[in-house]
Amino acid sequence: MGEGACTADRDALLAATGRLGVGTAFGTFGELLQGVLPDTDRDFLVTFPMAQWATATFWPTNELDHIRVFPQHKRKSARLAATIMELFGLSGGGVLELGGELAEGKGFASSSADLVATARAVGDAFGMPLSERTIESLLRQIEPSDGVMYDGVVAFYHREVRLRERIGVLPPLTVVAHDEGGAVDTIRFNRIPKPFDDADKQEYARLLAALTAAVRAGDLPAVGRVTTRSAVLNGKLRPRRHFDVLHRLCREVDGYGLVIAHSGTALGVLLAEDDPERAAKIDHVRAACVALPGQVTVHRSLGADELSGGG
Repeated sequence: MGEGACTADRDALLAATGRLGVGTAFGTFGELLQGVLPDTDRDFLVTFPMAQWATATFWPTNELDHIRVFPQHKRKSARLAATIMELFGLSGGGVLELGGELAEGKGFASSSADLVATARAVGDAFGMPLSERTIESLLRQIEPSDGVMYDGVVAFYHREVRLRERIGVLPPLTVVAHDEGGAVDTIRFNRIPKPFDDADKQEYARLLAALTAAVRAGDLPAVGRVTTRSAVLNGKLRPRRHFDVLHRLCREVDGYGLVIAHSGTALGVLLAEDDPERAAKIDHVRAACVALPGQVTVHRSLGADELSGGG
């Protein structure tokens, strides 16, 4: 079915609907830290909320007995909406429309954000806001998740879809990122055996403790040291061709460190949002990356006043 036909079909369905529910969820710029912990061998990540969102709009209707989703490839979100309606004994079907600004396959938590926004939109349509824990348990039935149902920086067992710990909130930060191009299938990526030995796992435990303390203390240089080390260790699993270039640029602009989309395609330089030389530093990184394949993008992390309700 062509795009025009899909749009006409959607518009016809919406004409027969009633209540309207909306939901949003922020994405992430990869993770501040991601690895495997010792003893339990549990995969974990630490979220890095960004000022980029997925949006969902849901129109329930008795004219349908299933969920129609637009774009049509967002089938996991349609499955989640149907699961929620069945769980709460809600009759009929609905029209689910997803949007936002999160590129897919880049490590920005786009799939998780779509699902969280969907859950919030369905709940909103029926006047029943869903708690973070409820959304977490619902996503556990669908796929690994990046933990974006929780505000702020959290440690999260992404393969289990289970919160480990709330850590805190960082001030707004800038990430000047080089995207090497292409896309990564996160589901397949999470099935790859991790090449980390016992020494690596012990180091991940120390890094998690250091990062937790740094976030809570607002110690941004210490945060940057952990994110850089996590990016280095991730090279065992997914090497980045231009890591050395970005590492050098980070030092040249006196960045806090590197931050990586561990299961994506982007690697960035972490800067203070209020750095008086911020614009010049962004320009320096852009100019130095001109010769590299891919593109440079600029992102901003979410501060405390922007986190309530997921955006």
